[in-house]
Amino acid sequence: MIRWSLSIPEETDRALRMYLARNGGRKGDLSRFVDEAVRRRIFDLTVAQVKDRNARYNQREILELIDEELNAARAGHS
Repeated sequence: MIRWSLSIPEETDRALRMYLARNGGRKGDLSRFVDEAVRRRIFDLTVAQVKDRNARYNQREILELIDEELNAARAGHS
């Protein structure tokens, strides 16, 4: 595990700690919450980048290529 030193607004800290306390917060919940939030944000940003990059392509062609590759993968694992 890596330790981070973060600076966040006091209001955000208070809101999160109150939320965790209301929901039976235990030791480590703050770290788990931040880890999950960061992972989700990275995923959302990655999806947005892929969508932006692929916006110029014909979506039907992309779906057809995906289907072809999935079918080829399935045939290879039969």
